[in-house]
Parts: sequence; structure tokens; C-alpha cells
Amino acid sequence: MKQISTLVLVCLLLHASIFSQIPNRYDIVIDELMADPTPTLALPNNEWIELKNVSSLPFSLQGWRISDLSGQSGPMPNFILRPDSFVIVCTASAVTAMSAYGPTISVTSFPSLDNAGNQLALKNAQGKVIHCVAYSDKWYQNELKKEGGWSLEMIDTKNPCSGFSNWKASMDSKGGSPGKKNSNDGTNADKTAPQLLRSYATDSLNVTLVFDEPVDSLGAAITTAYSISEGIGQPLTVLPVAPAFDHINLKTGNALQRNKVYKITVKSIVDCAGNLVEQANVVKLGLASQADSLDLVVNEILFNPRPSGVDYVELYNRSNKVIDLKSIYIANRNTAGAISSITAVSTENYLFFPGEFMVITSDVPTVKKDFVALNPGAFAETVSLPSFNDDEGDVVILNGQGRILDELVYKENWHFKLIDNREGIALERIDYQAPTLQQDNWHSAATGVGYGTPTYKNSQFRTDLELKGDITISPEIISPDNDGVDDFATINYIFPAPGYVTSITIFDATGRMVRYLQRNAISGIKGNYRWDGLGEKNQKLPVGVYVIYTAVFNLDGKKKQFKKVIVLARRN
Repeated sequence: MKQISTLVLVCLLLHASIFSQIPNRYDIVIDELMADPTPTLALPNNEWIELKNVSSLPFSLQGWRISDLSGQSGPMPNFILRPDSFVIVCTASAVTAMSAYGPTISVTSFPSLDNAGNQLALKNAQGKVIHCVAYSDKWYQNELKKEGGWSLEMIDTKNPCSGFSNWKASMDSKGGSPGKKNSNDGTNADKTAPQLLRSYATDSLNVTLVFDEPVDSLGAAITTAYSISEGIGQPLTVLPVAPAFDHINLKTGNALQRNKVYKITVKSIVDCAGNLVEQANVVKLGLASQADSLDLVVNEILFNPRPSGVDYVELYNRSNKVIDLKSIYIANRNTAGAISSITAVSTENYLFFPGEFMVITSDVPTVKKDFVALNPGAFAETVSLPSFNDDEGDVVILNGQGRILDELVYKENWHFKLIDNREGIALERIDYQAPTLQQDNWHSAATGVGYGTPTYKNSQFRTDLELKGDITISPEIISPDNDGVDDFATINYIFPAPGYVTSITIFDATGRMVRYLQRNAISGIKGNYRWDGLGEKNQKLPVGVYVIYTAVFNLDGKKKQFKKVIVLARRN
């Protein structure tokens, strides 16, 4: 009898110990979720999430909840989740079907797992956020699987904050791996420091910072980690925003002035893996004003992309205002001429500063793959863009009041007339101040920039109409031996207007052609080409004197030729 009493006492103490354990953040993680179960493969047609205990201690889940952006579930029952173990969480109606795959519990008001994405947070009985996952359908990293029937799995459960880079569609033939180790299970350590993406001011005293991943909320709450220029200084208070902790709210002691651009510097902050934010985390900050007519103008458009590409529209802020893209909309016109397909440029606050460019597209990675983006952060991604036809169409930019800021009515024949295949070639604005609807204010992007300049100044931008065309060569002596010194010649050009076609031929001292460097290349107003000292078949040429012959012409019949001498040498 005494032994039985002792055993009961031990069990009670153990049970009490489990209930008294206070979990740290990330002790238990959401490591798999089924957001879109149809079309089904071998798993039941149910939405569910899976929790994994990655700590060395057991925890009772009694009173824990799952929340999303619209609310939270009812409390979980008394379930003991032991170390390195899993539990499936779903609605009561799905428990029977899901229990076939492992321990399963239900909650009332189970959050709807939106197919395109949602923010899910796991909270303990005291309301503390233990883990947060803000997933999207891009996390599948598989175009077929994101259409349904496959779960999303975390790759490395010791790396719970990395988001996209640490999640993939399940590889299990059933469509998911509920109740057991993920099919994508592996080591995928986070070695990248958190990056400050942008900031915005909600009023003259309150500022929000946006990071690319969750940061440590304790370290991020220290006021000395932040500094704002122009005499604003350190904030009075700092509040990391739950549950994701990738946004931080600051309250300043001095008021921001409207249409003044500030810089905010962040240091000494770490992510949940302990990676320290780099000292160079500096972004612009300002107090936004409402955009008015022609404050923003359409600066470039790709309306006929390559078969694997996507459309984009680039805006230029020609005002002195800081403008919030959350209050800007892009649209087109329907066959009746009415404004149609109105789409928000950004669903989040996103500041657009004077003299800068912003590219709007539905697929940022594809645009970055097809073109050189000198400012990778100058993109606003929408779920979809209004339709821009390949032959002709309208681009309409609206402010938050529905007022037209700028409108472009384009036609395919605005492209340079000698271009046969116009796929993948953007139309660029020549002059910010000239009318948007003026055809001769638009021209095809130059060959030398890859037929598009998203996020930076157009290749056809007109800076000075009085400039005279010229070709210069630098240096005058090249030694192409890959030692990093004068390995190639740069052929710089500058023309008075866009639309010049350039051909460059290299001749040796006897007048024999040795290289066709460019043939009928569309040149911008200013740019350059390079000669690496090699011949037509990429063979090494003998040392000596060579002539770089450049011929240019435009559709107005203007022609010009340049002959420049260059010496090819080699070092001993």
C-alpha cells in the first residue's frame, strides 16, 4: 500500500512539474501545415497544422491557442507533448480522420488556412507567443504543388524564423507527413543577419520599422539601438510588434517634418538564431503627403514580356513629396473607356521618396531574372496587375481619392521601327517633364542595358538636348592578360537623342577586319560597349595597332562615323 501511495505521489509530482514548465519561445514550433487539401492525394480533405516539441522538456498544451490575422481558436485540451514528438491540431470534425496518422487534438474556431497565405501564431495559456509563421503560396517553391493537395513542411526545426528559405512543399507521396518527421527534414541553419527593409511614419511622432525576418524582441526593445538623423536622435520608447516581431514601433521625442527625408540607423539587433544586424542597416524615413496630379508619372512599361516573363510598370516620383504607396493604385481602361481593374500598389505602408523609381509587378523574382535591377529594394509586388495588351493599352495611376495622377495610352508601334521582335523590350520615357501621352517622349530601351532598366534611370533618358554625338575609347593601350589592369577597352558613346543604331568593327593595321563587336545595336543616349582584345572567334590577337570603327545612324537619316586608334600590348 505504501509503495502504491509513493507511486501515486511521484506521478502527481511529475504531472505538476509538466504543468509548471514555462516554455521558451520556439520550444514548440509549427512545423507543418495543410492549407489547401484539394485536390486530395492520399490524405483526408482537411486543413490542419502539426506541432513539434524541439526542446528537451515535456509541456502540457492545455489552454494553448492558434491565432491568425482575424482571430484565435478556442483553448487546446490537456495534451502532454513530449520532446521530439508531434501532435496534429485541427477541427473536431477532422479528428477521426487525422488520428490515423498520429496523436490529434481539436480546437474550436480553428483558423482558416488561406491558400495564398496567412499569419499563424502559437500562444501558450498565458498568451505568450511561442512561434509565428507568416506563410505564402510562394513557400511551396513548386508551381504544381501550390495548386493544392500538398502540405508545407519546415526543413530545419532548429531554424524556426527563416520563413521562405526554410519551408518547402512536402515530398511525401501522400501529400504530407502528419504525425511524423517531415519529408524535407534536414539541416538548414540560419547564417544571415536580419535586414532592415524600410520604415514609415504613422504620424509625426510614431515610426515603424520593417525587417525581413523576426528579430529578438528583448534586444530589439533597447532604445540605444536606433538613431534618426536631422536632430531627431534616439527614440523615447521601442515596442517590437507581436506575434511575428518583424515590425518594431518607435516613439520619437522630436516631431518629424512633412516632406523632409530622414535616415534611420539600426545596430546591435539579432535574429532568433543570434545573427547580428549589420552596421550598414540604414533606410530613409519621412512623413507622407497625399500625391497630386503628376507627382508620380509612368516612367517605363513592359507590356509584351517574353513567354516566361511578366509585365511591369515603373513609376518615377518627380515631386518633392514623400508618398505612401499604400494610397496609390494602378488600373487600366475597359473597352467602354471606363477606369477598370483598380489594384492597390501595396497592401502595406511603403514610402516612395522624391527622385526615386518604383517598379510594380506581380512577380519580382522573374523581373530580376530577366533584367538587371540596380536597386533590388525598389519593387512593389501585387497579387496581379491590370491587363496590359501587347498591341495597345492604358496605364492609369490613381491616388487614394481616386484622382488620376498620370495616364499612359501606349501603342506597340511606339517601339523603334527596326525592331522585328518586340517581346521582352520595355518602352522608356525620355523626359520626365514632357507629356506622358506624347509619342515622341517614348522609346525602346537600349540593347546595352538588356532592353529594360527597372529600378533605375532609363537608358533613353534625355539629359541635355545640346550634346553632340561622340565616341571615346579608354584606355588607349590595353593588355588583355587578366591581371586586372587595362584588360579591356571601354567604348563610351553619347548622342543627342535616343534612337541611334550602332555598329562597331575592329580592324588591324592592314585594314583587315578582326572582330564584329556590335551589329545594329540600339544605343541609349549615353552608355558604353567593351572590347576584350580578342578576335571574331575569341582567339588571341597579335600585339599592334588596331582601329575601332563605329558607325551610327537614326531613322531621320542622320549618320556619323568614328575611327579610333588603340594599341594592343602584352606584358612580359
